[in-house]
Amino acid sequence: MRQHSIAVGLSHAMLAAPEWAFDPLVDACGRALGVRPGWLWPLVDGTLDAYRRAPLDAHRELARWIESSRVFQEAFDAARESGRVITLAHIEAIPASMAPTSLAVPAIDGLGELADFLEVTPAQLDWVTDTAHWNRRTPRGRLHHYSYDWLVRPGRTPRLLEVPTPRMRRVHRRVLTDILSALPLNDAAHGFVPGRSAATGAAAHVGARTVITLDLRSFFARVTARRVFSVFRQAGYPEAVAHALTGACTHAVPSWVGARMPAGGSSEERAALRQTISRAHLPQGSPTSPALSNLSVRRLDSRLSGWAAASGVAYTRYADDLAFSGDDVRGRAAARLIAGVERIVRDEGHLLNEAKTRIAGRGARQSVTGLVVNDGVAVDRGYFDELKAILHNCATNGPHGQNRAGHPDFRAHLLGRLAWVESVSPSRGARLRRDFDRIDWS
Repeated sequence: MRQHSIAVGLSHAMLAAPEWAFDPLVDACGRALGVRPGWLWPLVDGTLDAYRRAPLDAHRELARWIESSRVFQEAFDAARESGRVITLAHIEAIPASMAPTSLAVPAIDGLGELADFLEVTPAQLDWVTDTAHWNRRTPRGRLHHYSYDWLVRPGRTPRLLEVPTPRMRRVHRRVLTDILSALPLNDAAHGFVPGRSAATGAAAHVGARTVITLDLRSFFARVTARRVFSVFRQAGYPEAVAHALTGACTHAVPSWVGARMPAGGSSEERAALRQTISRAHLPQGSPTSPALSNLSVRRLDSRLSGWAAASGVAYTRYADDLAFSGDDVRGRAAARLIAGVERIVRDEGHLLNEAKTRIAGRGARQSVTGLVVNDGVAVDRGYFDELKAILHNCATNGPHGQNRAGHPDFRAHLLGRLAWVESVSPSRGARLRRDFDRIDWS
């Protein structure tokens, strides 16, 4: 711990130096230590070799480099052997970030400003950001930031909902509204994007001779903390601020949650999910996770867009659903396209769910994110007929006997399904709305 503290102090001193050059850095470090030991000159020389420019917004990275350097390690070894103690005489404040950014995000140059931005006290900031993953190691209780709910999916791996507490939800809402909403996305992304929807994504594939749909496995859980950290760094935030924001927006699930996973899926899929959620990832249930999932795969979208253009096809993505379409992607061409997609997806840290890969020609029902695109964007006929029958029975016989799936809020469930139809087909939605308005919920 002493070595780490000294390394942090030296990194602060170097970054506060008036110039990133040998003599000013030696002077700054000498002032921090109160002396100029012989190892200081080769340490500064090595630092200038490693960093041609001052890493003004990466003081933690610089501190790690100092702590791991051979000169620094040998200095502490020699001090221990002679019974001396290396101490800090002065600690410089970290200078404000000078990282240029043209993005319309609020300026947050340090952890104090971040606490003000999130409307928490400096003492609460460590607890809210939880960069040390105390929530994972703490027994169940009020200090936890999330509640957990396993969703059973017959024949498939269960899905874990990680629902933030009201305090964490307020923090996430602030980050989403003021930071994430200002960051640009790839044009291929249609999920969780204002002005875009499943319908706009599906519209890009209407009338194509062949439609190919693929699915990303455990999409949210596979977005790692490193990816989220990169999003905040690319937004122009200093390393310490990006690290804290990453801690606030990711979560490592306690082991007892994984142990309670209900039945479903293969043993390999269950083991992979349990391992994935035990590491810091995007919690499915947080307001920030949809936006961060889109931002974290901007490079994936760019690479898949390029691969699609080279193959002469269109590409869109709605959350974990990938869709490609074109007139000349049958047979071997379709196989080559899918193989290329799989290589890119794996290279970007994700996996395809091969069981959900679909290739549909004009003679079959072509579906993208649950919408039929053969001749236009339309709700699946079977889905519409099923919902129409449920609403009719609710209006005729009362709603209580129709909730066969046991939805805790059946009215909200039906309203959600109705809104989905209305967003795609207003005329069909109006017919269903009339049936819904006839239901007696008393």
